[in-house]
Amino acid sequence: MIRFALTLCAALAASTAHAAIDIQQVTSPGGIKAWLVEDHNIPFTALEIRVRGGASLDLPGKRGATNLMMATLEEGAGDLDAQAFQTKREDLAASYGFDAGDDMVSISAQFLTDNRDAAVALLRDAIVTPRFDQTAVDRVRQQVLANIASAAKSPQDIAGKAFDAAAFGDHPYGSSLSGTVESVTALTRDDIVTAHANALTRDRVYVGAVGDISAADLGPMLDELLGDLPAEGPPIPADATYDLTGGTEVIPFDTPQAVALFGHEGIERDDPDYMAAYILNEALGAGGFESRLMQEVREKRGLTYGVSTFLVPKFHASLILGQVASANATIGQAIEVIKAEWARMAQDGMTQEELDSVKTYLTGAYPLRFDGNAEIASILVGMQVIDLPPEYVVNRNDMLNAVTLDDVNRVARELLRPEDLHFVVVGQPDGLASGN
Repeated sequence: MIRFALTLCAALAASTAHAAIDIQQVTSPGGIKAWLVEDHNIPFTALEIRVRGGASLDLPGKRGATNLMMATLEEGAGDLDAQAFQTKREDLAASYGFDAGDDMVSISAQFLTDNRDAAVALLRDAIVTPRFDQTAVDRVRQQVLANIASAAKSPQDIAGKAFDAAAFGDHPYGSSLSGTVESVTALTRDDIVTAHANALTRDRVYVGAVGDISAADLGPMLDELLGDLPAEGPPIPADATYDLTGGTEVIPFDTPQAVALFGHEGIERDDPDYMAAYILNEALGAGGFESRLMQEVREKRGLTYGVSTFLVPKFHASLILGQVASANATIGQAIEVIKAEWARMAQDGMTQEELDSVKTYLTGAYPLRFDGNAEIASILVGMQVIDLPPEYVVNRNDMLNAVTLDDVNRVARELLRPEDLHFVVVGQPDGLASGN
């Protein structure tokens, strides 16, 4: 077991807040690794588990299988049907969560110390021996199909689906992890069982645990919880090729307010310049009302209620994206302003005043993320997934503060490529047509 004693300090408006966390690296007797922060003030534990692979492991023609499988895990396990499982979980006052993403599946759990063994045993049944009763699969399938139908009427979802399909084609990133009406309808129970065997394997597990549990107790608990999963999973998909060029795609849709999703290739999370790109994105569009785009598109011209940008560093491709909504009569003007600001930031970069302001906000807000056991457990597991060291939580603000104006403006020139901006517009925009 390796321990890292870390202290977070945040200068707040009128006082200084201190929060100390002691990250322990634990390896179970069976070889499962985890990060642990003990906190015995409250008698419960938060557990966050991630398994790399996710919906990208869906087999050809089985799109949506991993998503449906994860949504069905809590619908009966072992000798308990769905109702009996939920009743037992409620009796234990435990909470479980299961979700699927493009690159991983996630399991969240919170349980009391007094009944930890029983809560972990029930969670173990859900993870290792789910029943996947046909009635449960069909019931959850209908919920997934309802979500797909709802997404088909959402301009935001339509834009995202079109952008991904054009950008990544046949790669799993090119389609929704929820699947289509046709693919989800055709999934059999055997498909769900196969998705379970592929998505939940020990070789890709990451664990974060926070709360009333010791390292000596956590190791055996993880072996009990995860030790009977398959040792290895299928190969991870290859990296995705980004196929989009600059231009505009208009998707006709009856709505009074058009929605635009825009962007181009981004920066990988392990790139040495990622921290500078993070600051740059905050100034460009992620920083709320103080961002460049909000100032230019909303405050000065009144073209939207909101415009934002975000970095998307996935495992197999990276993007920098943005979104805006505006009346059909003004979306074209909003897009022109966004293009101009994208180009201005690429050419002229940020000012020292902007850089100082962004650093003050980002460094001051960081400790506020550590405001609960579940939140800390999520941070711990997220750091492991992207291969950050434990000491990152105390070095992160120093890394941000070390970024210079020259650094961030060099990254602006390299990252922001206005000629490559691709807009997908959903609505009935006046005077705007598809084209390069």
